[in-house]
Amino acid sequence: MNKLRLFALLLAFVPALGLAAGGGPLESSGTDLSDKASLQRGAGLFMNYCSGCHALTLHRYSRIASDLDLDPAVVEATLMQGDAKIGENINTGIAAGDGAAWFGKAPPDLSLTARARLGGPDWIYSYLKGFYVDETRPMGWNNTVFPGASMPHVLWDLQGIQRPVYEQGADGLPHVAKLELAKPGRLDATQYDQVARDISAFLQYVAEPAALKRESIGVWVILFLAFFTFLAYLLKAEYWRDVH
Repeated sequence: MNKLRLFALLLAFVPALGLAAGGGPLESSGTDLSDKASLQRGAGLFMNYCSGCHALTLHRYSRIASDLDLDPAVVEATLMQGDAKIGENINTGIAAGDGAAWFGKAPPDLSLTARARLGGPDWIYSYLKGFYVDETRPMGWNNTVFPGASMPHVLWDLQGIQRPVYEQGADGLPHVAKLELAKPGRLDATQYDQVARDISAFLQYVAEPAALKRESIGVWVILFLAFFTFLAYLLKAEYWRDVH
């Protein structure tokens, strides 16, 4: 019994460890994979702002068109770059060598980020909202969720420029207590939250495309099991009628 209690305690403590390692508490993203409009907007935002550095090599353009109810011609015209073909994997992004030279490390492939990061879409959402100016960093930016991130804030023109407000922590060192908007962007806070939510939802979908259809399939599975249970009950009643 003591071992079971210890194991349960460790399971409860793991999420807290993950949040601390990530740099701070996460905000709820409120993503909804059934919202196709949000996923479509997220795809466009990712391709416009993120795909210059990050690839989605485990996903195909054609899968986006099929899953998000987009005409392949629209995908080719608005989401694809260069000489890419509709059936190819999304191999956008800079060369690894260039990424390492410019940012200190190659920008990662984001195909599975929503599954690899504790918190999933909430981590991505909080990360996109957590950038602030830091003159000590090579790119001039830092992040509350991922301190020391090498990535610049590519969405700064939408969100605006945030500056940190520090307070002394228990260790005697200054820590970021909150972020204040020093220069407004093209969007207000509510609009930028929607941008971060749409990108988070899109990457959540990319990490597990089957999740879009799992719920609808699950409904049919439950109905089948209910019908099978009813047939099993009728069969049992028939057998026991002969016994009695």
